[in-house]
Amino acid sequence: MGQGFEYFAIFAEMRTGSNFLEESLNDYPGIKCYGEVFNPHFIGHANQTRLLGLSLQEREADPLNLLARMKRQTDGLPGFRFFHDHDPRILSNCLADRACAKIILTRNPVDSYVSHQIARETGQWRIGDAKGLKTARIRFDPAEFQHHLASRQHFQLHLLRALQSSGQTGFYLDYEDIGELDVLNGLARFLGASDRKSAPSRKTKKQNPQSLQDKVVNFPEMNEALLSVDHFDLSRTPNFEPRRGPAVPNFIAAARAPVLFIPIRGGPSDSLINWLADLDNVSPSDLTTGFNQKTLRQWKRQTRSHQSFSVVRHPVARLYAAFVKHILLPGPERYDAIRDTLQNAYMLTLPDEGSDAAAFRASFVSFASFVRANLAGQTGVRVDGAWASQSEVLKGVCQFMIPDHVFREETLQADLAYLADRLSMSPPIYQAEEHEGPFRLSSIYDETVEAAVRAAYQKDYMQFGFETYASAKRPDLSGPLSG
Repeated sequence: MGQGFEYFAIFAEMRTGSNFLEESLNDYPGIKCYGEVFNPHFIGHANQTRLLGLSLQEREADPLNLLARMKRQTDGLPGFRFFHDHDPRILSNCLADRACAKIILTRNPVDSYVSHQIARETGQWRIGDAKGLKTARIRFDPAEFQHHLASRQHFQLHLLRALQSSGQTGFYLDYEDIGELDVLNGLARFLGASDRKSAPSRKTKKQNPQSLQDKVVNFPEMNEALLSVDHFDLSRTPNFEPRRGPAVPNFIAAARAPVLFIPIRGGPSDSLINWLADLDNVSPSDLTTGFNQKTLRQWKRQTRSHQSFSVVRHPVARLYAAFVKHILLPGPERYDAIRDTLQNAYMLTLPDEGSDAAAFRASFVSFASFVRANLAGQTGVRVDGAWASQSEVLKGVCQFMIPDHVFREETLQADLAYLADRLSMSPPIYQAEEHEGPFRLSSIYDETVEAAVRAAYQKDYMQFGFETYASAKRPDLSGPLSG
């Protein structure tokens, strides 16, 4: 096809119109888009686990093999849709490959956020007939929107930098452009198709054509929150800061004391929130949260002699907490899609109520092996913040600010007393967090567990000088357990 392209990738996100764009491109002879081919939980479209003769497990083992089959077995130019949490191995390959046509689809992040929340509320992600339309009004959550915006900014900036540094260009589209026939024909010409359409596709219907004011119950609050985000056009995400995500919305400041807590997911959090509240003798709800970079800079300028701190947890305890909370125990924080993928694509056997400590240990060791591959970029599953390397998390924080202190969980009582003394304040007693799970960590821990976790987190062991979990001074794990 034209310009020497052998395949194409549509870089987009959920609720940006990528389904509509896929249908529109498939109307052109010689162009075939296969959907979300490298989504870690299915192949192409929801509930589809085979494509071009390959299973989900086979694709996970060798994603480039599936890409090669697409090019070999498609009559014309094959392509796929790719979101920020799809297989990173394919992303690096495609960005470096000049034979890959890059289509970059964006949408105003406020619109995509609201659309995503409505879809979650109604359970309706796509409609072909307005007769089946479900509607809902959602509540705008400023902190949740900050996370939504940051992940999309980071992905768009990564694409932009990769194209710039390799001397390539992409075909940029906005959500509103998909319905423009001239633009679609121009995209087809970019891909090398000779046919021109006389009308855009009408299979997929716009689900929420109302104004934002009609879709958001707290519209005035949303307007107020957006004033602090940025004064530029939000649709121009490639030009937004930050280039690395420091997760500023997670930062927590004391009510009156000049103290800022920088949480690391998977580490102690609730216990430190309670300690911050006790420092000023207030309720945890009185703490300052929901920062963005602008408001945090303001807090730092207005708060004299401020102290910031973060806390690292021993990798064994941290990965155990992530396994129990996000993979094992039922609840709103369990990652059901990743859990299913671990069982179906990675053959992870999860313990049940009747399992003994040995079975639980074996399952945890298998999860640690998966995380080792995940952190090395050898899986199609996203690297979640709950098990990302703590050194990498802090590196992201340092793109915006450098913590004054990095404490260890096992010495927090003494470290927090030192911090309070620096502020000339009386230190409240720190109550260590209890670890959840069917088994106490100490009852399943052995050399095999230590070796599996160390293999996954060699960098953290080196950067922070962690001893083995057995020899480290550990917080009390003997409290009551749930699950």
